[in-house]
Amino acid sequence: MQRSNKTIGIAIAVIAVVIIAAGAVFLTRPSSPSSSASTNSTAYNLSSSKIHVVAAENFWGSLVSQLCGVQCNVTSIVTDPNADPHEYEASAADAQLIANANLIIVNGVGYDDWALKLISAENNPNQTVLDVADIVGVVNGSNPHLWYNPTYVNETVKQMYLTLVKIDPSHASYYAQQYANVTSSLAQVYGRETEIRQQFAGTKVASTESIFVYMANATGLDLVSPPAFMQAVAEGDDPSAASVAQFENQLESGNVSVLVYNEQTVTPLTTEMKQIAIEHNVTVIGVTETIQPPDVPFQTWMTSELIDLQNALNANALGQ
Repeated sequence: MQRSNKTIGIAIAVIAVVIIAAGAVFLTRPSSPSSSASTNSTAYNLSSSKIHVVAAENFWGSLVSQLCGVQCNVTSIVTDPNADPHEYEASAADAQLIANANLIIVNGVGYDDWALKLISAENNPNQTVLDVADIVGVVNGSNPHLWYNPTYVNETVKQMYLTLVKIDPSHASYYAQQYANVTSSLAQVYGRETEIRQQFAGTKVASTESIFVYMANATGLDLVSPPAFMQAVAEGDDPSAASVAQFENQLESGNVSVLVYNEQTVTPLTTEMKQIAIEHNVTVIGVTETIQPPDVPFQTWMTSELIDLQNALNANALGQ
């Protein structure tokens, strides 16, 4: 991975400070919050009275962990920063985790069918399963990178909260406070997207993969990459020769400011596109499918990527 790890130990409230300081032309990445809000996976203690939660991926695991606080044990299955989550293969250990869970959270849209198969095999009527795609009304065949869509994240967090209260009503007031904290911190993160939109709406950018589509929409950027190219890469297929040629021409034209590069879906072709961008003075920034580093909260990770994007757009604007 090309992205450097961030220091753990500073409270999550520092994200707000970073956002307030965003008026500077070049911005610094946020520090990570304290371990009490960490997204580290917690091993199951089956003798515990806590709610046992399994998230198929660590971006949803981070958010539900923050809502749960001390009332849950949360385990995220897909966390490896060096692997492509689209190609994840479940293990016997994963099956055991899902079998013992009270609450399971999956992304859906074909992104984690392996988890749905394990859940179906268990067929446990006492489990609660939250499928994010169902929550937000996204059908199979759509862009599966739902955690990059602010509206979808907010809707999912609300449903997580309501589900926790339903499972554990005796701690409803505690979950309500946790929910208020999480929604407040997410609002700070997405305030940066509004800021980018106000500064750079309509700026032409490119991406090697469909992972950036939702963020481009939220920030008002003009994502010009051929949709056929981005979708093929996301699905592990070879893009058509026509879409490859179109993408190359875009990167060579001088009209594209930034190339967003998925660091977890790397192929010889995406590497070639990255090199073409560098040779034609297009700023390249990396984004990831799962939280990087995997032990920081969702908000810290997302803010860091937005800061990278904002810095790249600023640098391009100054170079013109």
